[in-house]
Amino acid sequence: MTSHRLGELTTEQAAAAVRDSPVVLLPAGAFEQHGPGLPMATDLIRAERVAELVAAKLGGRAVIGPSLPVGVSPHHLAFAGTISLSTTTFATLVREYSDSLYRHGWRKILVITGHGGNNAALGTVAQDYLATHPDLEFAWTPLTALAGQVVAEMGVSEVHGHSGEAETAQMLHLAPELVRTSHLRPGTTTLDELSPLARLSRKDGHPKLALRYDRLSPNGVLGDPRRATAQAGESIVDTVVNRIVGYLDDWLAT
Repeated sequence: MTSHRLGELTTEQAAAAVRDSPVVLLPAGAFEQHGPGLPMATDLIRAERVAELVAAKLGGRAVIGPSLPVGVSPHHLAFAGTISLSTTTFATLVREYSDSLYRHGWRKILVITGHGGNNAALGTVAQDYLATHPDLEFAWTPLTALAGQVVAEMGVSEVHGHSGEAETAQMLHLAPELVRTSHLRPGTTTLDELSPLARLSRKDGHPKLALRYDRLSPNGVLGDPRRATAQAGESIVDTVVNRIVGYLDDWLAT
């Protein structure tokens, strides 16, 4: 097998990959607004590139399966271009991808999601598989959250996150040609800019409250993407890739 991508293999090569590449990586993203400077497919682009880097480091022990390009994004629907799946539809797609891979012999599946809105649905899929497929090891991981210390060292805004410093930095490193640098604009950067309800929704260590992004930021951005650099993005991506590879090394040894 010369390719890390399942879609580039023949059916005979795929049969061999079940033995030689026992982990399948499924990149998951979203099709949603990312402010005035980043493309709709930002989350998918980051997930796919990280999957490629991870697969390359694993030296053939993992294969990249088909992507999940649209995610759970109802919180962004007030902004033009956003397309969203329901949690039920997204979870069904993940299960049907995984069920097909399981049918052919794979027992280790890792979803690499660039979109935080997919997390809850992925958690339900993982729980359901404990009952329906007890021999399937189904895992999932976010991206930026794996590099929290690197992000903190960037000096991000008090309010940061979607389309802000960290996400823009990753895109400047991974796909700079898709970043409209002249159009990057700050969004909400301080808690004082938020309504009392929106401020409550941003609190850590408290009950979770979901709000639409048009109630958090006029332009859909949290943070100041103008402060992002490709160098910071490289540090974030390298940290994320190394943490995933380290996890997979341990997983493959079990």
